[in-house]
Amino acid sequence: MGVEVAGVYECDVTDDPGLRNVAVAIEKDHGPVTSLVNSAGILQRRLPPDQLTMAEWDRVIAVDQRGTYLACVVFGDAMVRRGHGAIVNIASITSTRSVPLHAYAPAKAAVLSITQCLAGEWGRSGVRVNAISPGYVLTEAMQAAIARGDRNPDDMTSQAAMGRLVDVSEIADAAGFLLSDAARAITGINLPVDAGWLAGSSWMTYGGVPAARPHTA
Repeated sequence: MGVEVAGVYECDVTDDPGLRNVAVAIEKDHGPVTSLVNSAGILQRRLPPDQLTMAEWDRVIAVDQRGTYLACVVFGDAMVRRGHGAIVNIASITSTRSVPLHAYAPAKAAVLSITQCLAGEWGRSGVRVNAISPGYVLTEAMQAAIARGDRNPDDMTSQAAMGRLVDVSEIADAAGFLLSDAARAITGINLPVDAGWLAGSSWMTYGGVPAARPHTA
């Protein structure tokens, strides 16, 4: 069975009127929106605070934090009025760890707080709000960074309990679950999809996670 593409609507998630206009256009063309995945976001360069300009900091916060909140409000308000809907916000494993990303990580930490606050706000109105925290995902951008030599895949996989990067489809599968009726009693959670990076990173203090055992069957 093929995948049906409903349409593409361009917008800037930091633009309040523009995002509201897009929401109106989508509902006019396709009917009520019952599921939303907030995946719009930008990365930042790894820079110490004295070199990270406030202009770059503000841009990351505007897109990753404000943009996520604004999209939740624009689409979530309509869900609340209908009494049904589900939202998944894309956070990051960096949101709960100390990393040298002084705009990106705090913005993603805010995404988790936004998720929990809105889950409490809208729960009795029939709208669920959850978050996914991806680990190091083999996106096109990541593949390009590896090809340029900007990122070393060994640095990212050596600390993961499963010893590998995450595939884009695995993030999509997790989002699909959280949006589905199978997760109808789940709201306000953060679901890491990270190939065990969070579980394995602290093992580096003890020499790393154990190697794979030989198969006996």
